[in-house]
Amino acid sequence: MAVINRIAGFAEDMAGWRRHLHMHPELCLECHETAAFVVARLREFGVDEIHEGIATSGVVGVIRGQGDGPVTGLRADMDALPMEEATGAIWASTVPGRMHACGHDGHTAMLLGAARYLCETRNFAGSVVLIFQPAEETIGGGRIMVEEGIMDRFGVEEVFALHTDPFGDLGEFRTCPGPIMASVDDFELTLIGKGGHAAYPQECVDPIPCALAIGQALQTVVSRNTDPLGSLVVALSQINGGTAKNIIPERVEMAGTVRSLDPKVRDMAERRISEIIAGQAASYGVRAELNYMRTYPPTVNHAAQTRFAVDVAREVSGKVVDDLPPEMGAEDFSYMLEARPGAFLFLGQGKGPSVHHPAFDFNDAAAPYGASFFARVIETRHGRGR
Repeated sequence: MAVINRIAGFAEDMAGWRRHLHMHPELCLECHETAAFVVARLREFGVDEIHEGIATSGVVGVIRGQGDGPVTGLRADMDALPMEEATGAIWASTVPGRMHACGHDGHTAMLLGAARYLCETRNFAGSVVLIFQPAEETIGGGRIMVEEGIMDRFGVEEVFALHTDPFGDLGEFRTCPGPIMASVDDFELTLIGKGGHAAYPQECVDPIPCALAIGQALQTVVSRNTDPLGSLVVALSQINGGTAKNIIPERVEMAGTVRSLDPKVRDMAERRISEIIAGQAASYGVRAELNYMRTYPPTVNHAAQTRFAVDVAREVSGKVVDDLPPEMGAEDFSYMLEARPGAFLFLGQGKGPSVHHPAFDFNDAAAPYGASFFARVIETRHGRGR
């Protein structure tokens, strides 16, 4: 139960890579400087194949071991968030309005560390496919990379990923089989009535009472249409309408998000939300324009691969939780787990500010644990080369 000595030996290098990336955050698919940094390191390490420009700025590297054997994918996300940093670190973001507030700089550094070790040792059969992915925070770069064929193109059989965890102890791995994170659906609704002077409501069709009724009725999707033991979030997070106290507006705009762990619950929620909006709009005499958008599916770990990952994690750390309750956040690694068997784990970095908080910063002390996990996944699953 220990971090790999060689990886511990270059922990300062991983910290340097991570802090460089932290200072130069990029958004969505436009992670070109980050990708160039990754490619430069992979070339230094001697990675056998490097493929650029997947999903605009994604990178795939291939390390060949000794002889024929399995092909395993290891994934790290690279993109940052559009927010101001408040860490006060000397390596804080140099780009106004952008920061690595979700640890993707650390994920990238950990996978680079594993790549360096695996290139040096080659103590495995088969091949490792290193997946450096943009746009996890926005439009689903994982989906785009899968749609562009990386699983078939590189022969990936199983795939694994880590995410830093500011709620777990340093070096603690936490995961579970089955659903570990939720799906994400978003909706945008416009209610259109007839505006006019608030002193003459009889001459108007007021969309505000309809908006209020919809807001209340949507909560019955959770409280009355979902099994109490199930998991569903229906959050109405935006209502915008009106410009003055004495004007009835013509329209009200609303938006929200829906999170679930079960595809059947997801289908039910979409259906009931649509029915509630249509019914309330009809009863208030307004026109409803609903745009319901399905995005990330649930992140569902495969049972056998999760058991394997837990065993590997125990080799690296004495702190492993294998029955983590699912959470309602989301992750676009879900698309890769739909395409191939695999597992997603959280890696504790010590308790501190949450991800997506302006004071969040990846703890570089966690990187040797993550890099060692990735390396041991390969050496354990692939065995020794011949």
